[in-house]
Amino acid sequence: MTTSMNAGDALEPRTFTVTRADLVAYAEASGDHNPIHQDEDVARSVGLPGVIAHGMYTLALVGRAVAEWTGGAEVVDLGAKFTSPVVVPAEGGAEVVVGGTVKSVADGLVTLALEVTCGGQKVLGMPKAVVREAAVRA
Repeated sequence: MTTSMNAGDALEPRTFTVTRADLVAYAEASGDHNPIHQDEDVARSVGLPGVIAHGMYTLALVGRAVAEWTGGAEVVDLGAKFTSPVVVPAEGGAEVVVGGTVKSVADGLVTLALEVTCGGQKVLGMPKAVVREAAVRA
């Protein structure tokens, strides 16, 4: 890590704007072409409020924040429950905010307790990451 982390340290929130173009690119990269991620009518027909981001794309943004906070330290564990969709408007984008604290530092591992929101609403439940402290990259 670029700097030492201690239990209780707050992590500077990271904000990511998710656009419909991002969803198209993610669908191509992942092979997940479910139309709820690109077609407004299909998304609404299944009870969604509109086109939603892929859950794994949202989790990937968490991984990006963790990499920024830790200087690219080795991620040992990354996980969350998908609790609320990130609705992406046709124009502009949806802002996903990833924040958190250092929960613990022990046995060469740093555990991060995270909060992931969009529009002030939590979109991931119990998100956490564990990184290897020894994987320091200057």
